[in-house]
Amino acid sequence: MPKMNLSNFEAALLFALFTSVVLGIITKKTDRERVRYAAYCFVCFIAAIFGLSWLMFLGHG
Repeated sequence: MPKMNLSNFEAALLFALFTSVVLGIITKKTDRERVRYAAYCFVCFIAAIFGLSWLMFLGHG
């Protein structure tokens, strides 16, 4: 099996994508609600990733 080399950002994007899909599937009843909620969760994850990244960058140095 080939080895995958992911950067931290790529791994965070994959985590955000898969987690958003699962949250959308298990929490909503209609397909439209699922897609909208999964997209909303994905955007929130990405915003949190960038926000915390900047916070760590500014706090470090």
